[in-house]
Amino acid sequence: MASTSDLFKGAFIKYNNELCQVLEYVHRTPGNLRAFYQVSLRNVKSGKQMENRFRAGETIEFVRVEFKDLQFLYKDGTSLVLMDPESFDQIYVDGSLFGDSEKFLKEEMIVKVSFEGETAIGAEPPVFVELIVTYTEPGVKGDTATNTLKPATMETGAQVMIPLFVNIGEKIKIDTRTGNYVERVK
Repeated sequence: MASTSDLFKGAFIKYNNELCQVLEYVHRTPGNLRAFYQVSLRNVKSGKQMENRFRAGETIEFVRVEFKDLQFLYKDGTSLVLMDPESFDQIYVDGSLFGDSEKFLKEEMIVKVSFEGETAIGAEPPVFVELIVTYTEPGVKGDTATNTLKPATMETGAQVMIPLFVNIGEKIKIDTRTGNYVERVK
């Protein structure tokens, strides 16, 4: 067991028998009162954020979380099959861990997965992905004066809003956190 003085941003702790991540913390020492830590936590499973106040010196149970870079192989129902590039072990991970960014995953892409023991508790794709536009309405020459966007379908099936000058067959860079177009790739 550790105490509140060992807290740090990004740490994983057990709070109310739930796995939570420390988003931020502040040590406060008000005038005549005892010191305390004001901690902002995020529940790993539900994503719900909460605030809690810990007394100075209170014991906290830290949880060891491992991060692994795995290669995405294919989708199998609601699960994604990932492979460890070092041991070639295949791991099934629930697709909901990726959230909305699951639609940007392409075969052989490297993703980061966090594990508590043998259980996957979180997953995230690369921040930027490069995908080919498979369908969009054709652009008209000279349509670059305004910042107007049109819908496009990517090679993974994801729908993205892109500028009018981008056409079918072009490769573009997409931010997986927001799902927004970033730039054309030459």
